[in-house]
Amino acid sequence: MRKGLLKACRVGLLEMITLVGVGHVFAISDSVRDIIRSKRPEVVCLELDPARYRALSTRESSTQVPLQYRLLAYFQKRMADKFGTEVGDEMIAAVKAAGEVGAKVALVDMDAAKVFSLLWRKMSFREKLQLFGGALVGLFASKETVEREMEKYEEHETVYLEKLGDGFPAVKEVLIDDRNRYMAQRISSIAAQHGSVLAVVGDGHIPGILEQLKPLEAEAIRLRELRKGPVQRASGAEYSASFWYHSQ
Repeated sequence: MRKGLLKACRVGLLEMITLVGVGHVFAISDSVRDIIRSKRPEVVCLELDPARYRALSTRESSTQVPLQYRLLAYFQKRMADKFGTEVGDEMIAAVKAAGEVGAKVALVDMDAAKVFSLLWRKMSFREKLQLFGGALVGLFASKETVEREMEKYEEHETVYLEKLGDGFPAVKEVLIDDRNRYMAQRISSIAAQHGSVLAVVGDGHIPGILEQLKPLEAEAIRLRELRKGPVQRASGAEYSASFWYHSQ
């Protein structure tokens, strides 16, 4: 990975990477589209793998993604209904905007089936019980509850991530840390080849990807700003009744 980063530095690609932090259940498609139209990157990277991209594009359940992910998608759909949107609308908007500005689209996430298989093996029985218990609670959380939790997360992002690691070490390692490293490597390699890159990823991944991209510099536009409407510059965060729902 470091070789790719140094190569990018040598060809002068500093400040050519933009990370856009999204939440998969919020009505932010217009904001994502506006950013891509404004930035006009050469490549738009998406936090998806091929199977998830196909399922999202067709809006059909796919047997190529693991059962755990389909269950997660169901939880996300229930949450999205409360916000009057569909899960992944921002990703579809990003693809359409990429086409409008002549940008290529790159899928930069790890294979979901392999990720969830590894996660299931690494999770303790206690983690599995607590995770699904928390998911069920989140399933019935109100829109107002989600908004309050997001505000708390925005104020104490580092603390929330630390608590996630304490309570769900396997989840943080496999779903967050490992994927941060993988996506950062993919983004830096693409930047080295194509120049300006804009990556649309779950907002919970932004801090980790920024850290992994060093010494490259990257602009980060956070979910909090997207939800305000047209974005001028970066800063913000994401959280909901279940952090896991939207960092995927």
